[in-house]
Amino acid sequence: MADDASQQFEIDLPPELIGGAYADFANVWHTPTVFVMDFLTLAQPPREQVDAETGQRHTVVPARVVSRIRIPPDQVFELAKALTQQLEFWERETGRRNPQEPPLGD
Repeated sequence: MADDASQQFEIDLPPELIGGAYADFANVWHTPTVFVMDFLTLAQPPREQVDAETGQRHTVVPARVVSRIRIPPDQVFELAKALTQQLEFWERETGRRNPQEPPLGD
């Protein structure tokens, strides 16, 4: 394929994926060759727990991975640009900005 040729993707969305998966939050991590995004949904309400050894209290938030996406590092930059662009479009369309929300369990 020539370097100056444009690309046009033909994207096929299988019927079983049309509904998508709802996620309450995402966890992102990486290795030297891949970025992994785990999308999670709350499985149960958060609960307080006391560490048996230290006596410290903390909040346990049971969650389940509903989707894991693995992408090469080069694509992370494109994804970040696309998310920023779509968020700006959303803010203009709705006139809203997402206020800072307290962390889960607060």
